[in-house]
Amino acid sequence: MYDELYEAWLREKENADVQGLPKDFFSRLAHYVKKLKEESRMLDEKSTRARLLLQEAKNAKKLSEELIRLRYEKLVKKTMVGEQIAREGLTAEEEKLYGEIATSAESYENFLKGVLSGNSSIFKAENKEKPKKRVLRFLREVPVIIGADMKPYGPFKPEDVASLPAENAKILVKQGLAVEIEAKI
Repeated sequence: MYDELYEAWLREKENADVQGLPKDFFSRLAHYVKKLKEESRMLDEKSTRARLLLQEAKNAKKLSEELIRLRYEKLVKKTMVGEQIAREGLTAEEEKLYGEIATSAESYENFLKGVLSGNSSIFKAENKEKPKKRVLRFLREVPVIIGADMKPYGPFKPEDVASLPAENAKILVKQGLAVEIEAKI
């Protein structure tokens, strides 16, 4: 796992775009780190094996922190400039976090537009009104997301239909993950 971690870190460091990782990469990484800690506890601290394990654990921790930070920064930057991110390269955990980043970026843009249009109480007004919902038909798989109303939605499979807060719906449509459908009552 150490070699895979190092390779992932190196690819991430050398490229401007988020590099593809297997969906289970971080769960396997967490298992690997846990295993290193457990193994090092069982050894005599003065042994060569224990010192090597300790150094490997330190290096793995440093690489992991930098890899996660690099990927997060790339996701935030791309989201802020409105660029699409290939979800196929994201891990399961990152897909969920990306949905939250996109929602946050959309809220920030709305706040900015509100201030620039002279409406300083944009969030006060939003909190009093119940958020409007939109009905979507999903085109691709989408993991659980936290809606603008702070409630979980999903996971969704292609052809699923669901009602989501308007902010989230707009982002999902913009990313090509769903299409809005008109619900007739």
